[in-house]
Amino acid sequence: MKILLIGSGGREHALAWAITASPLCDQLICAPGNAGIAELAECVPVGIENIDGLVKLAVERKVDFVVVGPEGPLVEGVADQLRDKGFKVFGPSQLAAQLEGSKGFTKDICAKYNIPTGAYGKFTALQPALDYLHKQGAPIVVKADGLAAGKGVTVAMNVAEAEAALRACFDGQFGQAGAKVVIEEFLDGEEASFFALCDGTHAVALAAAQDHKRVGDGDTGPNTGGMGSYSPAPVLDETMAARVMREIIHPTLRGMAQEGCKFQGVLFAGLMIGKDGPKLIEYNVRFGDPECQSLMLRLKSDLLTALIASADGALKDFDLRWRDDCAITVVMAANGYPGDYQKNTEIKGLDQAATVPGVTIFHAGTKRGGDGRLLANGGRVLNISALGHDINEARARAYEAINRIDWPEGFCRRDIGWRALAARK
Repeated sequence: MKILLIGSGGREHALAWAITASPLCDQLICAPGNAGIAELAECVPVGIENIDGLVKLAVERKVDFVVVGPEGPLVEGVADQLRDKGFKVFGPSQLAAQLEGSKGFTKDICAKYNIPTGAYGKFTALQPALDYLHKQGAPIVVKADGLAAGKGVTVAMNVAEAEAALRACFDGQFGQAGAKVVIEEFLDGEEASFFALCDGTHAVALAAAQDHKRVGDGDTGPNTGGMGSYSPAPVLDETMAARVMREIIHPTLRGMAQEGCKFQGVLFAGLMIGKDGPKLIEYNVRFGDPECQSLMLRLKSDLLTALIASADGALKDFDLRWRDDCAITVVMAANGYPGDYQKNTEIKGLDQAATVPGVTIFHAGTKRGGDGRLLANGGRVLNISALGHDINEARARAYEAINRIDWPEGFCRRDIGWRALAARK
């Protein structure tokens, strides 16, 4: 099969790594890809925002299957346009992608189909939002309704902070994404990431994972796209995972079908596990980044076969096999991230780092200079992933590899996996 993979981050490198391991994959094309993906696939410089260009590429190259990595093209309808041209696609329709594209849409689905989540209100003007806020008090969560590159969510511990977040949304700080706002209940507990492959009717759970959103050790500093992940997540044991499928995933699939927008693709539930069980924080309609990197290391089954089964509506009797090993991913980011950061700094030592047993390095924001040097080209730049018999071994291997990388302009958190380590004590 000739496969087209859309995207350029660490998630897409991990997907490319798993897809090219499949005997079904004869050729992988990636748009636009990165320096790491280029070692596995032909990278074509078509940006993920160029929907027409992506469809044209699929037509010109006569691909057999398209895998969409990031949420942006899905929310813009790339899967629909590809299907209209006769292509088989892994990824939800534009209507179904509203589960990530509109937080208010997701909350309404939860309310209508009795899916456990926090109480909420939706607003299109500042004053009614302020009135609701003052009635509810703090702590409370303010979210721009649309896609805001992970920057539209404020967990406000006091009313003044929540007011500032509301004004930022309605003053246009997040563009059209902030024209509508969701204010929701602050949920207490432990966060976890839950993934399920869906074919519109049936769902198959993936292994549990957990990520680290804040930039600094000890979960301090501003939120990021994710500074690391690990799998499995002790908080999501078999009993809890079964509850998530029963109480959250399956009702969502049934509800989406009843709404006329069947969900096919991967459903990524951001959860809060509290004393009353799991509650949905929000949905994403693609693999998590960097959770995907840890999951791909543990997956024993053929990923490509699973993605095709999802697209074909054939998951009813499908099963996935996982390694018993633990996996961890540490993100290396450019100094200054998630604020302003320097690009085009040189990275050395990856060959030496990759010799550490169990280590796989996935590229995120990288490119090759004209002279062949590896250069940083983004905020999150490298994902150092490792397998180990337990979380301690996986973690030690990842950080040993990081210590061999020569990149003074980069940094990482040094406590990835701390919750899993604490659970072992």
